[in-house]
Amino acid sequence: MFSVPEQLSNATKANLDAQLALFSNLSGKTIENLEKLMELNLNAIKGSFESSAATTKQLLAAKDPQEFFTLSSAYAQPRAEKLLDYSRHLTSIASAAQAELTHAAEVQITENNRKFQALFDEVSKNAPAGSEQFVSFFKTAFANMNSGYEQLSKTTKQAVEAIEANMNNTVAQISQATEKVSPRTAKK
Repeated sequence: MFSVPEQLSNATKANLDAQLALFSNLSGKTIENLEKLMELNLNAIKGSFESSAATTKQLLAAKDPQEFFTLSSAYAQPRAEKLLDYSRHLTSIASAAQAELTHAAEVQITENNRKFQALFDEVSKNAPAGSEQFVSFFKTAFANMNSGYEQLSKTTKQAVEAIEANMNNTVAQISQATEKVSPRTAKK
């Protein structure tokens, strides 16, 4: 049987190890997603420069204003489609990152709560007589803390869902705008 100070020391060490593992995990996932975002942006910038250079050459080669405006309108749809693809890819990266980070944090918090509850139950069993009020206070505080975490978790999930809905709405609006530009471009 361990003494209370040993139990607390072991629990503290285990908690620090778990926090370090969580930090390492979250850092790794964050870096992976930043790499994806950087790659997406670099590809978008590179494609934009290449497309702009080619478009500029063709526009400068136009023989009259009518041809210039016809070429200009013809380039509107491919640009809108590229913007739409970029928006979709960005939304995908953001959603995946959010899901990974939320899952990792939830798993860690659930495990920490379980370990804390087990430690608290063990320490409570060995508590000296007359400390029932103290033990009751900590049980209530722990229950309130868990309740607060659950509320924060629900609120965070609702906020993330709202952000995702806004991003999806934006992508849908861009898509609709692209579809409207398509028929006009085809007619000219």
